[in-house]
Amino acid sequence: MANDGLSAGAAARRLGVAVTTLRTWHQRYGLGPSRHEPGHHRRYTVEDMVRLQVMQRLTAQGVAPAQAAAWARQSPTVTDAEAPTVPPSPPGSHALFGDAPAGGGQTIALGPRADPAARGLARAAMRLDAPAMRYILESAVTHRGVLSAWTKVVMPVLIGIGERYEATDRFVEVEHLLSRSVTEALSTVPRPPRDITPRALLAAADEEQHTLPLEALAAALAENGTPSRLLGARVPPRALLDAVERTGPAVVVLWSQLPSTGDVTQLVRLLDLPHPPVVVAAAGPGWPTDALPPSVTLLNGLADAVRVVSAACA
Repeated sequence: MANDGLSAGAAARRLGVAVTTLRTWHQRYGLGPSRHEPGHHRRYTVEDMVRLQVMQRLTAQGVAPAQAAAWARQSPTVTDAEAPTVPPSPPGSHALFGDAPAGGGQTIALGPRADPAARGLARAAMRLDAPAMRYILESAVTHRGVLSAWTKVVMPVLIGIGERYEATDRFVEVEHLLSRSVTEALSTVPRPPRDITPRALLAAADEEQHTLPLEALAAALAENGTPSRLLGARVPPRALLDAVERTGPAVVVLWSQLPSTGDVTQLVRLLDLPHPPVVVAAAGPGWPTDALPPSVTLLNGLADAVRVVSAACA
């Protein structure tokens, strides 16, 4: 960093956050630029940037901004790498569960029992802070496992963003960037050896664009030692049948997020194949459960899907 410090824009780029976030941290928590020369804008010094890095790391981990800022102000010389994972809090403190606003005053309601990592992810998502989101998500996947990361960290935030969208018709950009970050985090899960032939085929129903749950399933299966083939979004019925005939999977999981894509005939066609899969499973809220054929397995959540698919492939 140059001796004359960084402008707000340069500091924001260095941290990967919005300039408005820096202004919020300055105005609300006193973490502003300290270098000032008459006739010039204030600039961020090396010490200022270290404090901001501590603030960024702790809020990303779910610490309430006010508590994170207090720790950052008390630790002017600690480096980002040396910053503690969770700062000490006084007895009875609920710093990890605080509801202070994210940058810009926009929040995602998660409820009082939300996981601290989910709160940090929600704040990072509303800031469009992709590096922080990746850090939180990859940490959760690595240290907790895919199932816990999905159910306790990812899903609450996705649901919260969906509720904000329904109420305001805004924040599509937040959902898109978060989804991309989730995909990247799930892709870090090591896959089984290539010499193990996948016996599970995962696909989204015809015209169904949502695939994150299938990506989570593929990662959770890989974590469990079960390889799979993931065809992705909007798989036409003919293409799905062709894939089944060519690969001979033991189990097919077809995901439908929306009722408009939950056409049961897609499942019936799989059952009518000369050599159908041992298990044909319907996953997602888009399927009309009362109309599913008796031989179709209805999956209830990620844990159930991992159990059913792993058993079918054993």
